[in-house]
Amino acid sequence: MSGAERPGELRFVTEILVCSALAWIGSWAGTWAMTRWLSARGIVDHPGERSSHERPVPKGAGAAVVTVLLTIWIVLALTGRVPRGIFGISLLGFLLAAVSWRNDLKDMSVSLRLAVQIGAVVVALLGWPGRGLLFQGLLPHWLDQTVTAVAWVWFINLFNFMDGADGMTGVETVVIGIGVSVIGAFTGFGPEGYLLLGVTLAAVAAGFLPWNWHPARVFLGDVGSVPLGFVVGWLLLELASHGFWAPTLVLALYYLADTTLTLARRLINREPFWRAHKTHFFQRALARDGNHAAVVRLILVGNLALAGAAVMGIWQPLLALGAGAIITAALMIALSRRGRETPGDWRSVQAAPLRDSHS
Repeated sequence: MSGAERPGELRFVTEILVCSALAWIGSWAGTWAMTRWLSARGIVDHPGERSSHERPVPKGAGAAVVTVLLTIWIVLALTGRVPRGIFGISLLGFLLAAVSWRNDLKDMSVSLRLAVQIGAVVVALLGWPGRGLLFQGLLPHWLDQTVTAVAWVWFINLFNFMDGADGMTGVETVVIGIGVSVIGAFTGFGPEGYLLLGVTLAAVAAGFLPWNWHPARVFLGDVGSVPLGFVVGWLLLELASHGFWAPTLVLALYYLADTTLTLARRLINREPFWRAHKTHFFQRALARDGNHAAVVRLILVGNLALAGAAVMGIWQPLLALGAGAIITAALMIALSRRGRETPGDWRSVQAAPLRDSHS
């Protein structure tokens, strides 16, 4: 290593540590402040058909988490430490946060929220400089763009759907952030600034977790889970467009599998899929004793194993996909077995009118 390279590497490590510390502290302190503010104003999520908590809990602290994350990303973009296109992605994230905050305060129509999400995704795709094709040229450009947009909107919503257990979305975000960072460190994806984005994402989620761990004292709200789903989806799509499609898929495989298989099962059973329910794999596991911490720890172990398989996917994509499928199947079997041990029957849960979770 030359003397010129060493100072540069030390400076980069310092930037990572500083950004991570600022993200964690800002998220932790911001969540504390938001919890007090929400409680004082009675902005709470009451137990309902889709939620898994038993008492009213403040919701909306995700506003602090998202603000800290996107502010750091904007500063990094303006100072040239990450691609400048991230400035636009962050502004779109703020737009989604504003709309979602309005929904947290007073329910908005599903069609309006979906229209805003589609608009944000379309604008992001049209203004995404240098983005590679998701399917690496296997599809025509217009079809690649269309499928990418649909996948991104679906990911935003599944990220929101899956935020139904204390600490779960925080854990998922931490693991994805770390996974992207590690993959970046082993590839040319990292020096371009994406390693900084990954570590700050993981750090803000880690700062939120002490407040959201079971028993949760506060929830993200849509204001947190929707924009987080947007930026996490963008980061994963960016990773895939650089050619790392297998690590991308494996990193998010549990969330993708749980949501997609649950939807498919409801369609096959001719259940009204647009209505609220408690039949996700993690919800069925919670039915045993309501122990969110035990269920989320199980999901954490599975996600860490998936992250390891995703890193392997840098060199062995097919092997990584096989390992990811086995890990995900084992995790969902474990969750299902845990749910079957409950005295009650998750199948007896009646569908209820659509409402947002405490996400």
